[in-house]
Amino acid sequence: MRWLEITRGKLHARAGSITKLPAVTDVDSAPAYRRARSGKGAARRPGRGVRPQPFDIHQLIARLRAAAPAWNAPVVTLIGQQSRDPFQVLISCLLSLRTRDETTGPASRRLFSLASAPQAMLQLSAAQIERAIYPVGFYHTKARTILEISRALLDRFEGKVPDELEALLTLKGVGRKTANLVLTQGFGKPGICVDTHVHRISNRWGYVRTKDAHATEMALRRKLPRQYWLEYNDLLVAFGQTICLPTSPWCSRCPAADLCPRRGVTRSR
Repeated sequence: MRWLEITRGKLHARAGSITKLPAVTDVDSAPAYRRARSGKGAARRPGRGVRPQPFDIHQLIARLRAAAPAWNAPVVTLIGQQSRDPFQVLISCLLSLRTRDETTGPASRRLFSLASAPQAMLQLSAAQIERAIYPVGFYHTKARTILEISRALLDRFEGKVPDELEALLTLKGVGRKTANLVLTQGFGKPGICVDTHVHRISNRWGYVRTKDAHATEMALRRKLPRQYWLEYNDLLVAFGQTICLPTSPWCSRCPAADLCPRRGVTRSR
């Protein structure tokens, strides 16, 4: 088994199974970046009487795709690419809740070195799991949840992670975000995983106008072309962690600044 490693906050993989994703240090080095600058790094804003480009989701996704190699991919995505194992995607996604990627990656590696399948997981005690996954958020509760999910998979699904959304939602601790991520990363099936980045950025673009993650998912299911469902979460999470921050986003480094109406943005760099 080849394991993810975290070095100074950057994601790597042993045996060359995943390409290292460099940090964004010089935006000019990324070929798809278009620097929207005015003066000393200020984001360019359309002046009075100047109409911004119409919002085009196809053009926007194309630009994010081109820029994405310069950003760090979400850790659950990397685990899915490395393992191709729905169980590992499911468990690592649970570990990632309320936890930073720099912590989730090593915790997943330690746990899967002990057990990487439901039957093997049930051979561990809650205390053993806790020690392996510490210091992820709520590690006491997550250890018990992992054991309950492993037991449910053996009792109800012949030890296999189900590949249907409704079946996944019957598992303890699995909400729509986790279930959709398991579908996309574990099975390669269409799903729309909405986390804080997807909700925030989709509304900042004005692509949807929603109050919470569930409403955002439903709106995207109606509006987002199905061809983008698999990659939408990956792109927006990496984009949201690197460029489109919750407060004071790096609009001057954004590859799609001229397409974005920046709804709700009061301060940017």
